[in-house]
Amino acid sequence: MNPSTVDAVTLEVVRGALTGIAEEMNAALVRSSYSPNIKERRDCSCGIFDAQGRMLAQSESMPVHLGAMPFSVKAALEKFPKPGPGDTIVLNDPFHGGAHLPDITFVTPIYVGDHLIGFSANRAHHADVGGSTPGSVSGTATEIYQEGLRIFPIRLWRAGEVDEDLMSMILANVRTPKERQGDLRAQLAANQVGLKRLQELVSQYDADSFEKIINAILDYSERRLREGLKKLPSGAYTYTDYLDDDGLGNHKLPIQAAIILEGDSVTVDFTGTTPQVTGPINAVYAVMASATYYSIRCFADPEIPPNEGCYRPIKLIAPEGTLVNATPPAPVVGGNLETSQRIVDVLLKALSQMAPEKSLAACQGTMNNITLGGIDPRTNTPYTIYETLAGGFGGRAGLDGLDGVHVHMSNTLNTPVEALETAYPLRVERYELRANTGGVGQYRGGLGIRRDIKAVDHQATLSLLTDRRDGQPYGLFGGESGASGENVLIRDGQEEKLPAKCVMALEANDVVSVRTPGAGGYGDPSQRAADQIKKDKLEGKIF
Repeated sequence: MNPSTVDAVTLEVVRGALTGIAEEMNAALVRSSYSPNIKERRDCSCGIFDAQGRMLAQSESMPVHLGAMPFSVKAALEKFPKPGPGDTIVLNDPFHGGAHLPDITFVTPIYVGDHLIGFSANRAHHADVGGSTPGSVSGTATEIYQEGLRIFPIRLWRAGEVDEDLMSMILANVRTPKERQGDLRAQLAANQVGLKRLQELVSQYDADSFEKIINAILDYSERRLREGLKKLPSGAYTYTDYLDDDGLGNHKLPIQAAIILEGDSVTVDFTGTTPQVTGPINAVYAVMASATYYSIRCFADPEIPPNEGCYRPIKLIAPEGTLVNATPPAPVVGGNLETSQRIVDVLLKALSQMAPEKSLAACQGTMNNITLGGIDPRTNTPYTIYETLAGGFGGRAGLDGLDGVHVHMSNTLNTPVEALETAYPLRVERYELRANTGGVGQYRGGLGIRRDIKAVDHQATLSLLTDRRDGQPYGLFGGESGASGENVLIRDGQEEKLPAKCVMALEANDVVSVRTPGAGGYGDPSQRAADQIKKDKLEGKIF
């Protein structure tokens, strides 16, 4: 059997089974985790890889995790070329296969007898991995050493047994060790689900046939992407957009991309992007690749099964030492969070020149990262909370944007109010959509949200890492830009505007109000139907 002779039914059955395994892994991780960030917000992702480390399938979860996870598996295999049964390799270092330090990746080899058949892998964002600020997402870090504990690829489990010395070292360097230990065990459990299910699937085929089926699945995704690219007009398309600042005095930082489409292949060249900066918004190569893969696949054909095959037609050029391919010891926590979003904005605007009918006005363009930490007065123990906040989704041909959703590289949920107030000494004082924040157009941009959080009866440390507080999400084809976001401190009833990126001490009963951007509109506003404008007013979207 060669890949070209694998029948369509077998290909689709196995492909669907692999995707089902990844989704079951993700469900197991969510159910068994300790932290609200994973259990409630679902800030995690899972994938299945073959014995060569090629990604075969992924859960439909976090795009910023999934496009970068193959780099983690590759780094794990470079350090441990033949991990044994029962081993699990753990890593988070951005310069050795990771993305940013809070995202810890697990890679577990899967054997049938003595034969290595593949790997299960998952990545989860931990609410604290040490560093200079609670929550490990500092808005003002100047080097990676301030961002938390760096874990090069290590075997945290060997032959099914945890290395207690390594585990103790990890837990000694975080503020919430019990929660971290629970989440690490949940990650191991998720990989064990993948291990069991892949063994069951492979047992239905001989090893030779299964490898050929896998090759056929990867080739199928490659063909689909090439066909999607061929339907777009060849040429070179460029765009430049900007991050507001790095939190340390560097403003309006350009990300420039040229997309060169030649038939059924595409080159994305980031030459012209600003050099890496002092503050924590530098992105490593894996994050840049993840955002690029996501953008190209979404535009060419979002129904393509995401795996190693569909990335083959994409060539990446990203000069070292730039904002999209940073080198050590640059701080990078915000590259995964904020710079990844702006890369998508840049690429989708460039791509809009190819096919307006497939285009999307800019979404909010930020994850609105907020971390809080202190001593919980109810238990006299440390706590940390991390969450990203929703905003506007861009207007597109024939459809208005969505209000108050997570966009592009995020795709998490907001922490439910009940879960947040139960787990932490915090209170959500206000939670609502922001009227007049979506850009007007024939199809409106979605609205941002406002979320006010009070530190109840205790002092806390706040870190904000946000963007689009100066710049605005662009509209398309006559549509207007969405509104910028805003961060505000409310103390004793008085409001004080906060920077987009900052770290500060909160006094007891201070309130931090994060007001997220809306999204851009699509098309000439004069073409919007009168009954739709009336509906907008009735729904409170505009005054």
